[in-house]
Amino acid sequence: MSQSIEARILNWLESQQGAMIDLVRDVVNIDSGSYDKRGVDDVAEVFERFLSNHDIEAWREANDVYGDALHARVGQQGANEKAALLMGHRDTVFPKEEARRRPFRIDGDRAYGPGVSDMKSGIVMNLFVAAAFKKFGGAPCPIRLLITSDEEIASPSSRPLIEREARNARAVYNSEPGRPGGNVNTGRKGCVFMRFEIFGKAAHSGGNFTSGASAIGELAHKVTAIHALTDLDKGITLNVGLVSGGQSVNTTAPYADGQIDLRYIDPADRDDTLAAIERIMGSATVPGTTARLDLKGEILPLVQTPGSKVLFEAYQQAAFDVGLVGLTGEFSGGCADSGFAASVGTPTICAVGPVGGNNHTPDEYMEINTLVPRAQALALAILRTPQ
Repeated sequence: MSQSIEARILNWLESQQGAMIDLVRDVVNIDSGSYDKRGVDDVAEVFERFLSNHDIEAWREANDVYGDALHARVGQQGANEKAALLMGHRDTVFPKEEARRRPFRIDGDRAYGPGVSDMKSGIVMNLFVAAAFKKFGGAPCPIRLLITSDEEIASPSSRPLIEREARNARAVYNSEPGRPGGNVNTGRKGCVFMRFEIFGKAAHSGGNFTSGASAIGELAHKVTAIHALTDLDKGITLNVGLVSGGQSVNTTAPYADGQIDLRYIDPADRDDTLAAIERIMGSATVPGTTARLDLKGEILPLVQTPGSKVLFEAYQQAAFDVGLVGLTGEFSGGCADSGFAASVGTPTICAVGPVGGNNHTPDEYMEINTLVPRAQALALAILRTPQ
């Protein structure tokens, strides 16, 4: 008696762990910081070769500033038919030469290297799932892949592509790393990145002190006021993570700037907090100073809708059926592109990639033994995609 499509797909994925690790190694050893277009596109070339070798249709959507978006599909999509969309980003937070300084390595059951968890292994998993459906068929709907290039800087070029592709999808699986305990994300905070500038007046700090207006002094007042907007009960956090300014130690500072990270759960809190920050910028504690605020980037929250809950429950059952017992949904203060997909109303779950942790640090790791079962869970979830 011949095997079912489900069994053939799961068995083939079971046999691919070595090949998966090899592909993860290849792309981890390429620098691909968000602003390194050449490096990000070099990673895309590696993925393109894999797709070509598996006879999967793929194409790029070019960008002059950031890395190109890479698309792929298995199965033809009819005019009124919606696909399952598998997403991932191939950019990292690390500088040039990071891959040379600490290349891919395996220590016990964990793999290490820049971007190994966040999220090159998740993209590799998506590619092997697509290859399994290309090889054996059986998908109840077309499968689309979207591999983006700038998530770590709030997706300035990719957001409209994500929203467009999500509108044409019946379900979105974002393969950010699985939580350290093995869970997935059913909710995430939204985030807004801002930069503020303060303009003061230079003066000699000894001979002409009273003629100056210290931008750094004003910055200190504003940082305190911004941090005071944090409301942990509501899930609102404010962090001024970068500051700079000044001309010399014996000059009142004519200029200073800072960068703000706002995290929130309720979209109404986003608007209220931004309005409060605008008021802080519009007033001055140090006479003679002025300020300007610019929004640099934003990622929307992932909010679980009834459709997303159904999608998660189907994924949870698929995970159980391949041995991932006890997997549940978590809320995260981190932001991800899944928020953009969910914002257009498409059922979305996040962090379905291989399990990892310590992201954005030299200790970032991926649990090797989760590569295959997480791929199997995703494939089985696609086979059972809610209509």
